[in-house]
Amino acid sequence: MALVRKEFLLEWRQKFAMGGVLLYLVSTVFIAYLAFDGTIALQTWNALFWLIMLFAAMNVILKSFMQEHENRQLYYYTLVSARELISAKVLYNAMLMVALSLAGFAVFAVFMGNPLESPLLFMVNMLLGMLGFASVLTLISAIASRAKNNFTLMAVLGFPLVLPLLLLLIRVSSKTIAGTVVDNVAPDMFIIVLLIFIALALSMLLFPYIWRD
Repeated sequence: MALVRKEFLLEWRQKFAMGGVLLYLVSTVFIAYLAFDGTIALQTWNALFWLIMLFAAMNVILKSFMQEHENRQLYYYTLVSARELISAKVLYNAMLMVALSLAGFAVFAVFMGNPLESPLLFMVNMLLGMLGFASVLTLISAIASRAKNNFTLMAVLGFPLVLPLLLLLIRVSSKTIAGTVVDNVAPDMFIIVLLIFIALALSMLLFPYIWRD
């Protein structure tokens, strides 16, 4: 929890970064609103929401390790274990993405309307999606931080790993928009949870080697 608190303090000192992401969310949704003239098909609303949230997640999570200087990381290495560090990063990124997704949904509801027939299931799916993005992209950010071309490596590694999760999230939320019951989306949600556990397990296994390097 001390590491999570440290992440919040660093974020508070660099408020411009989060402000930039919020500006990206509002401006992107507003441009979509103007482009579609305020009327948008349900499937387009769904796909656009998740694509915008994915790019927002990549912008937010990429800096997880980039904002840490090498000397500071060496200092952390003497204080905490690798698993404690990656767990704190994932937890912080997950909380940040949950807050960002709620803000993004509110902006979508204002400009593009709220077409949800099963809002509770959509929210559960959205929370799982943010946790999934945080789990996968935090590890990718750690790997990319060891290379000089961080942004390119993040994109090359991130999209193929996030794509299966993204497709499942879009499929589940498409059903919640149309109106459904838990039984219809439970298998897909189970696979989403399984992907999250796999990403977390890989982080616990692989990050100590990256950290030691």
